[in-house]
Amino acid sequence: MAVADVVVVGGGVMGLLSARELATRGVRVTLIDRGGLAQEASWAGGGIVSPLYPWRYGAAITALASPSQQAYRSLAPQLAAETGIDPELRCAGLLMQAVADSDAALQWAQQTGAALSFETAGFAAELEPRLRLDGGPVLWMPAVCSIRNPRLGQALRRSLELNPLVTLRPWQAVTGLVRDGAAIRGVQLGAERVSAAAVLVCAGAWSAELLSRVGVDLPIEPVKGQMLLFRTDGGLLQRVVLRDGRYLIPRGDGRILVGSTLEREGFSRRVTEAAHRDLHAAALAMLPALAEQPVEAQWAGLRPGSPGGVPFIGAIPGYDNLFINAGQFRNGLVLAPASCRLAAQLICGEAPTLDPAAYRVDAPRGGELL
Repeated sequence: MAVADVVVVGGGVMGLLSARELATRGVRVTLIDRGGLAQEASWAGGGIVSPLYPWRYGAAITALASPSQQAYRSLAPQLAAETGIDPELRCAGLLMQAVADSDAALQWAQQTGAALSFETAGFAAELEPRLRLDGGPVLWMPAVCSIRNPRLGQALRRSLELNPLVTLRPWQAVTGLVRDGAAIRGVQLGAERVSAAAVLVCAGAWSAELLSRVGVDLPIEPVKGQMLLFRTDGGLLQRVVLRDGRYLIPRGDGRILVGSTLEREGFSRRVTEAAHRDLHAAALAMLPALAEQPVEAQWAGLRPGSPGGVPFIGAIPGYDNLFINAGQFRNGLVLAPASCRLAAQLICGEAPTLDPAAYRVDAPRGGELL
C-alpha cells in the first residue's frame, strides 16, 4: 500500500501545477492520471493567457485571471531554468476586430485597471501589416500573452520529476475513492490502494464522473474544441488576433494556430471536415496569406464546461478531506496559477490570497453551462 500526504487525480496542467504548489509547502504528493501527463485539454488548447472577451465573464473569472496572467511572467522563466524546457511565453498583445460590445469592454477595463484601448485600423495595420482589416476600430490589449501549452506541460512534468516530494503515476486509472464514513482515505487503482490524508480531484471533464462514485453530483461536462495548425516560414503574424470568436495564435517557429469550435458531443474527440472548413475560412478571413500555407494538423480536446464557466475549487461538502480544482472550461491555462494556489492554500489550511466563496462547490453560479 502506497502512502502520500495528498493524492492528486488528474495530470493536466491543473493537476501538475496543483502538485507543484503543494510540494512547495512541503507536502508529499502522488499524482495519478489514467493517461499521459499534460495531454487532453492541456495539450489541445491554444494557450492564450487571457479569457476571450474577458469583460463578458463575471468577477469570479477576473479575480483568478488577473493574478494568473502576472504569475506566468515569473513561472515560465522559472520552469525554463529548472528544466531546460522553455514554455515559450510570448507577450506581444492581443488585437480584436469587429467587437460589437466595445463600450462594455472599455467600461470593464476602467473598473479592473486592465490595459485595453480603442485603436484605429491604421494602428492595427502598423502592428500586423498582413491582416485583413475592414477599416473599423480595433480593441488592443497590449499586456496579453500566449504560452506554448504542450511545452508548458512538458516543463511542469519535468519539474515534478525532479522534486523528491512528488511521485508521478501516469497511465494508471483511478477505479474508486477509498471512503471511510465522511472521510476519503485515498484512491483505489484496481487492487492497489494509495492512502492519503487528502485527495484533490483535478480530472477536468472527467471530474464529475469520478465524484459521482461517492454521491457527489457536479455540473461539469465535456465541451469539444477543434483546432487547426498552419505551417509557415514565419513572419506572417506576431501577436494573437481575435475576430468573431475565432483566433490566430503565432508560435516562435512560424506555425500559426486557429481555433476553436464549441461542440457538445460527450467524450468524443472526433475531428470533422465541417470544422476544418469553418476554421480554415476564419483563418483566411483574418490573414489571407494563409491561403498559400499548408495545414499541418487538426485535432480536438475536451474542455470541462461548468455553469458560467466558474470553476469548482475547494472542499467537497460532506467530506473532511476531499477537494476539487476543476471546471475552468476554456480558461484552464488562463486561470491555472491562481486556481492551483488557491486549492493548495485551502488544502493546507492557509489564509487564501483571494476570496474562495465564488468557487465553493455549493456556491450559486447562475448562467448556463459553458
